[in-house]
Amino acid sequence: MAELDQRWGVIDETSIAEARELMGVPLRRDRMRWNQAATKDAVRQFTMGVGDDNPLWADRLAPPSFLYAIDATIVAPKLPGVQWIYAGTRWRWYDEIRIDDAFKVDARLTEMEEKTGRRFGLWVLQKGQISFERQDGSLICIAEGRVARTPRRTRDAKQNNAPAGEKVREESEIYQPELSTEPRRGPETRTWESVSVGEKIGPIAIPLTLDNIFAWYTGAQGALHYGGAHGDGVRYRHRHDDFEINRKTGAKDSAARGHFSSKEGKDVGMGGAYDVGLQRIAWVIAVLTDWIGDDAHLAEADIDVVAPNLVGDITYFEGEVIDRWHDENAFIAISLTGRNQTGRVTTKGSAIVALPSSETGAVTLPLFDGDRDRWTAAPDTRTKD
Repeated sequence: MAELDQRWGVIDETSIAEARELMGVPLRRDRMRWNQAATKDAVRQFTMGVGDDNPLWADRLAPPSFLYAIDATIVAPKLPGVQWIYAGTRWRWYDEIRIDDAFKVDARLTEMEEKTGRRFGLWVLQKGQISFERQDGSLICIAEGRVARTPRRTRDAKQNNAPAGEKVREESEIYQPELSTEPRRGPETRTWESVSVGEKIGPIAIPLTLDNIFAWYTGAQGALHYGGAHGDGVRYRHRHDDFEINRKTGAKDSAARGHFSSKEGKDVGMGGAYDVGLQRIAWVIAVLTDWIGDDAHLAEADIDVVAPNLVGDITYFEGEVIDRWHDENAFIAISLTGRNQTGRVTTKGSAIVALPSSETGAVTLPLFDGDRDRWTAAPDTRTKD
């Protein structure tokens, strides 16, 4: 136990080497799977948890982000006691998710990037590949999950709610862009020919409240990611080192506590109670599926969570069409940004959408016949992908 205590929370050559030993190895996912299938009840509960009331998800399909409830895409093995912070996902959906689809999931650690910075010193970015297949073996999606592993802050560490050098703005300077009034596209087809480079999406404003966070946990993940609850959680923390220690009582507490309590959020260096990164990305996906319409297919969303979103913050999501091309289907590329009420960028990324076209017709699924080695990119970036 003394040796474990000395190694707990340490990022060094030894702990990194131990994690690298799991590169490419299929990982156990029992703690990352809230649902096994896209049943009507599971989809309804998920969409209520996200706040995505698109009627498209009522009977036939599940939203693309529902796969977070099948596997959380968190690939962060080893490094016991080292805090993990969800950093982003790249989703590539080859096909739509149908009601009653059941899934086979394969998750593997694929990359370990060592990084240094003033805030944390040495830290590690772990990347994992998660493959989602139907029970018949047909491919639905391949995701890349990104997790930052950083040293934990202690309670007596100096807290700073704003990044170094960032001025806290006066109320009169609050960022309040004019919001989009464009309704959900729904069954009105958005064709490839009708979309132009430079076309804007949003801004769409979404506030973060504690209710939103509770709803996310209820619909998307429960307490599984953090070891479960009650006796299940106690047994989990006897076996694993994914916990925080209450310094007054010695109780092993969930690493998730900062999502619900301002005080605990400050303890872990976030500045207050903060959102779940997966939840924020699911919001981005809902903004996109509302805009593209029911006849389109969201092919890719590559989203980085770059700064905390604290309870009480408002995130203004906006996008811009930046490219168009044909590659078996008609595609567009979209750049994405999320800013909070101070104007600080907290979320950024990109998306690829397949749209119906007068030239190629309706969107053909699965994309590229479900060939996992085939994907698309704008012509001038294909050699860089």
